[in-house]
Amino acid sequence: MQNNFRAISLSHKNAPVQIREIISLDEASIHSLLVKLKEFFSITDTLILSTCNRTEIYYSHDLDLSTEIIKLIGVEKGITGIVDYLEYFKIFNNDREAIDHLFKVSMGLEAQVIGDMQIASQVKRAYQASADLDMAGPFLHRLMHTIFFTNKRVVQETAFRDGAASVSYAAVELIEELTSNTYQPRILLIGVGEIGEDVAKNMVHLPEAKVTITNRTYDKAKALGEEMGFEVISFENAVDAMKGADVIVSSIMKSEPFITKELVSQFEIASYKLFIDLSVPRSIETSIEEVPGVLLYNVDNIRSKASETLEKRLESIPKVEAIIEESIEEFYNWKKEMMVSPTINKLKNALEQIRLEEMERFLKNADDNEKAIVEKVTKSMMQKILKVPVVQLKAACQRDQADQMIEILSDLFDLEKVSDKKS
Repeated sequence: MQNNFRAISLSHKNAPVQIREIISLDEASIHSLLVKLKEFFSITDTLILSTCNRTEIYYSHDLDLSTEIIKLIGVEKGITGIVDYLEYFKIFNNDREAIDHLFKVSMGLEAQVIGDMQIASQVKRAYQASADLDMAGPFLHRLMHTIFFTNKRVVQETAFRDGAASVSYAAVELIEELTSNTYQPRILLIGVGEIGEDVAKNMVHLPEAKVTITNRTYDKAKALGEEMGFEVISFENAVDAMKGADVIVSSIMKSEPFITKELVSQFEIASYKLFIDLSVPRSIETSIEEVPGVLLYNVDNIRSKASETLEKRLESIPKVEAIIEESIEEFYNWKKEMMVSPTINKLKNALEQIRLEEMERFLKNADDNEKAIVEKVTKSMMQKILKVPVVQLKAACQRDQADQMIEILSDLFDLEKVSDKKS
């Protein structure tokens, strides 16, 4: 019988970024943790998802292993007081709730930016990591492929994934649009606070761009640059870097504008220079637009675009939830049939054993032709005898009464004894 599907979740909904950073797992840690879960608990259906917003472990087991798994995370991360973080984890021990949560996470309903497009690929990578270690059995394979199919339906049938719904992603989308005719656009990102860092991470959607970052605290820019593979320069060299950049994104905190019309007037602008001001208060003078070749967008322009998209996404949520519900029902119908499949096989084996014993008993002196006729007749009889209990078992699945029917058939035909004898 299928073990209960469970989940352990630490996310932006119940843990601040300082805690999420401590618990976050990289690829090597995920691999190591999957191996430990397999060795220690013999778990076959396991999925570990770790992003900047969440670290979650999904697993099938008849026991609640949440505390043991959280302690294993502590061992993996070298956190001696991992029990102090238990309050930040949400535990799903109900099969339906865990499956529903995984669907909602995979579709982007639980994302910090609703409808986040990156989550789908992150879930696929998590599944691949499990499959590579044989940590995905028939249950998880079917569940994940149902999720992938559901994701396609959401994209095709709703506006849930349309456009950019965060300021940082909307900024990157704008850059992509305005630099579409520029070969390897040179982008300078000034300031890597919360918004600046998010913009930098979204630059993965511009693989051809040459990105340079700078920050008043150099070490922070250096760490981000090493992570993302971007060039890093000292803040003192920011003005010189502006001269050669096609796009300048500013997200620094300053009481007075950092980029002025007087400064920009000194630049030689061959075709265009795009400025994006994500600072509040603004760090770029609006009058720079008077300089030929200069384009300026501020946080309000971009937020307006993101807000319109977000409204459309929010309007799509009921439709997305309806699609998810349909998919879960379809998955559960399969799951129920999987639950009775071993009993059907045991019943077939029990009847086949009786048939073979009786054939051997009564056909000792029969010729080949007689044996062939009896073989054909008895097999046909067995199929007809099987038909009713199989139909009844599947009907019991739909009524959520499969357990009772399995028990009745097991007692009636002594299926456990037959199974033991066969093994």
